[in-house]
Amino acid sequence: MPSFDIVSKIDLSEVDNAINGAMREISSRYDFKNSESKISRDGDQIELIAEDQYKIDQVQQIFRTHLVKRKLSSGSFDFSKVEDARGGLLRQKSEIIQGIDKEISQKINKCLKNSKIKIQVAIRGEELRVTSGKKDLLQKAISLTKELNIRQPIQFINFRD
Repeated sequence: MPSFDIVSKIDLSEVDNAINGAMREISSRYDFKNSESKISRDGDQIELIAEDQYKIDQVQQIFRTHLVKRKLSSGSFDFSKVEDARGGLLRQKSEIIQGIDKEISQKINKCLKNSKIKIQVAIRGEELRVTSGKKDLLQKAISLTKELNIRQPIQFINFRD
């Protein structure tokens, strides 16, 4: 029976590559000369550090640009508000969102059930498994899911015939 999974994952090695590229750009820019601005990752958390609000906004913009160059969606990052750090610096943290949370998976499930397509949707933790007797119905399910305009990037993987 044909099936596929709906997931939301991000390649952490590509995130590291984006951070390294952003740090190279920051170190070479004139307006960041003698600056303590930096980007670091610890697990599923990104930390931006800069001297003032202008520079932290620029660091975030540079980071987002390098994410796009690496074909990563900035929708996978939940940036918190800017807070004070040690030594008069500012810090902004961001969580890397991995997995589909309960609300979004229920929204996808409800949309697919209301479409009256003959498919079965099973919520399996942070992913969804969609099965059907025909491949065409699975393709309709994919297009319906894409039309939901979910902010978080989702991928369709493990297509089995």
